Amino acid sequence: MNSKQISFLRGLGHDLHPVVMIGNNGLSEQVLKEIEVSLKSHELIKIKVFGDDRAARIAMLEEICAKTGAIAVHHIGKQLIIYRQAEQAKIVIPK
Repeated sequence: MNSKQISFLRGLGHDLHPVVMIGNNGLSEQVLKEIEVSLKSHELIKIKVFGDDRAARIAMLEEICAKTGAIAVHHIGKQLIIYRQAEQAKIVIPK
């Protein structure tokens, strides 16, 4: 994806509410399953991570993207926005 497409998705993600929250237990299999279900139904999702360790949040974002095949759209504070296109795309991304 190019920067224009990422910027477009970032704009769409701004108004989203977090659908998955990662607590003190970190990135468990249950959390990954929930992220997978949310990506299948929404394509673009916002995740809220509780915890103050920025490096841990970055590591979680990278792990989520690696395990789900999603693309990291944005990471600001404790909010992560990721995108993975569904088989029948719901979001039309500009070229």
